Amino acid sequence: MGEDGNTSILNFSYSSFLLVGFPGLQEWRPLLVLPLTFLYVSIIFANALVIHTVVAQRSLHQPMYVLIALLLAVNICASTAVMPKMLEGFVHYANPISLRGCLTQMFFIYFTLLLDYNLLLAMALDRYVAICHPLRYTDLMTSHLLGLMATFALTRSLGVAVPLVVLTAKAQFCKTSIIRHFTCEYIALLSIACGDLTFNNRLGLAMRLVTVTFDLALLGTSYTRIIYAAFQISSGGARAKALHTCGSHLLVILTIYLSGLSTSIVFRVAKTVSQDVQNLLSAIYLLLPGALNPLIYGVRTKEIRQHIEKMLCGMQSPQDIRGRSQNMRGEKELPG
Repeated sequence: MGEDGNTSILNFSYSSFLLVGFPGLQEWRPLLVLPLTFLYVSIIFANALVIHTVVAQRSLHQPMYVLIALLLAVNICASTAVMPKMLEGFVHYANPISLRGCLTQMFFIYFTLLLDYNLLLAMALDRYVAICHPLRYTDLMTSHLLGLMATFALTRSLGVAVPLVVLTAKAQFCKTSIIRHFTCEYIALLSIACGDLTFNNRLGLAMRLVTVTFDLALLGTSYTRIIYAAFQISSGGARAKALHTCGSHLLVILTIYLSGLSTSIVFRVAKTVSQDVQNLLSAIYLLLPGALNPLIYGVRTKEIRQHIEKMLCGMQSPQDIRGRSQNMRGEKELPG
């Protein structure tokens, strides 16, 4: 009887959980539902607006703009993987979720984050060819190459996200059924798992280090060469445009990687940080790219901004059209 009881305890594992994010904000939770809903709707609208602009305007059917549209589509998917369940948690203090639902959410969180990283690599390659080899741009950046880059991005993202989910699914969750987080992140789930989790922790850390180190090395090398090549361009207008475009990409890269780095450091090193602060950093990490990326690309990318202004403000005056035509004739355009 005793042995059977011990065995049943060791084999026990919760199959449903309660997500309890931001426990210190219990009194304020109902008041935060409306602003968070507005944030979610704004993320969807802003990203969808830029995507629609790229799809609707034939002049934007170029690799750089296609990659921007794909990145923003991933932002919508990433926000949708997090926000609905997060909002439900602010309506109900204890937010129930099954193990299957938790693993599904975890998969889409990491799959979309990794797609972000991979699309940033593809955008760096596009700018490298456009600025360092402008005469060969149309020959190199073909639809076939875009398809290969998209396939690589999907395969690489699946190759990291799937093992994390499979490994997590094999763990036993016997400590508690309460996840002190607003979403099913890998570290949050491991915190309630039992047994020896050394391999899980090392695998998660190794995958993040390898992915981030490899990506940052490629991005750093690419943009160093891009900026160097941009300063060699004789035309002041073309040089300014090249640096401006690279500046937009670098802003997005810094937003994604710095927010992710700060979250990882806090989760793994700063054990004394409150649960609310950890949740806040995770929310910034998961939602900030979706909120800022459409603003960065929609405002800083001249061609996209002009088409959005035309859609939102109606037809332009003849004087504006003539002025823009004269500017475009006087400026040597880079590919994309």
